Amino acid sequence: MKKSVNVFAAAFVITGLAVNVFATNGDNMIGVGPTSRAMGGTGIAAPQDAISAIFSNPAAMSQMEGSQFNFAGTYFAPTVKAKVVSPPPAAGVGNWSDESQDAAYAIPAIGLSTPMNDRMMFGIAAYGVSGMGVDYRDQDPMDTNTKVSVMKFVPAVSYKNGNFSYGAGLDIDYQAADFGQGMSHNYAVGVRLGAAYAYEKWAFGLTCVTPQNVKHERIYDFDSNGTYDTLKLENPAQFGFGAAYKGMDKWLFSADVKYIDWANADGYSDFDWESQTVVGLGVQNKTTDKLTMRAGWNYGKSPLKKHNGFNAATTTAVQGTAMSTFGYEYFRVIGFPGVVEHHLTLGAGYEFSPKFTLNLGFKKALAKKITERDSSGAITLESELSEVAYDLGLTFKF
Repeated sequence: MKKSVNVFAAAFVITGLAVNVFATNGDNMIGVGPTSRAMGGTGIAAPQDAISAIFSNPAAMSQMEGSQFNFAGTYFAPTVKAKVVSPPPAAGVGNWSDESQDAAYAIPAIGLSTPMNDRMMFGIAAYGVSGMGVDYRDQDPMDTNTKVSVMKFVPAVSYKNGNFSYGAGLDIDYQAADFGQGMSHNYAVGVRLGAAYAYEKWAFGLTCVTPQNVKHERIYDFDSNGTYDTLKLENPAQFGFGAAYKGMDKWLFSADVKYIDWANADGYSDFDWESQTVVGLGVQNKTTDKLTMRAGWNYGKSPLKKHNGFNAATTTAVQGTAMSTFGYEYFRVIGFPGVVEHHLTLGAGYEFSPKFTLNLGFKKALAKKITERDSSGAITLESELSEVAYDLGLTFKF
């Protein structure tokens, strides 16, 4: 186990190189690692590697055999477009339309699981898990440029007792945010708990993640009084249930349902996000002794509420500050359009040897648009988001 942890510690440095993400269930990734993401983000009942087990349900680490180390990377390419019709005197913005100039992101993830004894497993993982942002500098008269990213470092344990297993992980979050007036970053700690049951052809899992509240000091001048304001931005509570069926030769079917409580999370609730129920479906086929094929679908209704008929001349409260309603809606719709809903996924794994497997994945988030108009009908705010992502993962067993 000591050797395993040393390998993980060396690889952990890599994850610090890229943590900006534009994610997809609100601003959360649908899953972590190429096996989970290729199967619609599922993994609560039957994860296929250490990364997805620790992320989806730490109790399911008990399904892992022996020790394994996973390294994964995602090439994430969102396409974000905005259109604004805003005649004076609405902040002097005017009319414009363009595509965000954000480059594609490289998102690392690493994970390790290893037995402690006959009943207990230890795991540790680090991954970029959520975030979003746009870059309209030199295009938008307001120079909208936003970034939020969250990286998690999670040590976890699981305990197996017959057909049941139980798990717990400690979420150590690093969250960075920049709304165009300077970056602010901070840390938070939470807990993820899980339970799993496996019997013959079936597997089931339950999981919950506590909220983690991050305080960003001097992040943005929301009320335009010349002083930078503080914003609390909470990674929301999550609850999940998963089921998997392994009764057909060479086939695995999995389904997850997750509830993400945006509506009660600081920051997201202030900008009127609704909580999401996310459904993921996945299928895996052991096509040959070495080749495994995967596919999936993931759906979560956009959490961003539409505010048609807003009064641009009023103000809206944001954690004790009075933000102009025009600026508030502009910030929500143009700056943070986390609106995509449907995701289609594919993937494959090839076992080069009993100790080494290569996994590949692809995700397409179908284009989704949000459009708001003010009470006069003169102001229109519109954003459209679509995404593609490519995953590569390496699994080493030892």
